[in-house]
Amino acid sequence: MERYAKKISGWIVVRLRYVLAAMLLVGCTSVPEGISPVDDFDLSRYLGTWYEIARLDHPFERGLEQITATYTLRDDGGVEVLNKGYNPQKDAWQDALGKAYFVGDNQLGHLKVSFFGPFYASYVIFVLDKTDYQYAMITGPDRDYLWILARTPNIDASLQTQLVEQAKALGYATEELIFVKQ
Repeated sequence: MERYAKKISGWIVVRLRYVLAAMLLVGCTSVPEGISPVDDFDLSRYLGTWYEIARLDHPFERGLEQITATYTLRDDGGVEVLNKGYNPQKDAWQDALGKAYFVGDNQLGHLKVSFFGPFYASYVIFVLDKTDYQYAMITGPDRDYLWILARTPNIDASLQTQLVEQAKALGYATEELIFVKQ
């Protein structure tokens, strides 16, 4: 009987691990409360190179300058993501190659991106210059992630202030933004 009880409890532990892993993966592709992905999104206009203007700090970009993200269409309909930045301490360029796919409707700016095998994280475009696709603000699954991107290495100071104020009003810790040396 004791052996049978151990088998059942082992089975329950395994099942709980799968449930928890699934919940974590779903949570990683979620949208922060109060944030909405842009609608009428046109991926073909978004493709190309974007310059990182500002970001909240994360270990995977720490110390990097001249950061760009280049998006190209994959054969499978997804998006290839090439993030590149210069590390002045190492006097070397670093890059990371990933892939992204729409989470749902391909006219919403909500994708999931992966740089590490089967693990995906949210990539939510919540502000976008819909006229010319010249600037955007991106978040992850929560407000710990924020990027301000533009098609040029620098943006007008008034636009930058406007974007930072908009992010602040939405609850982002804009006082912690790192403005990237381009």
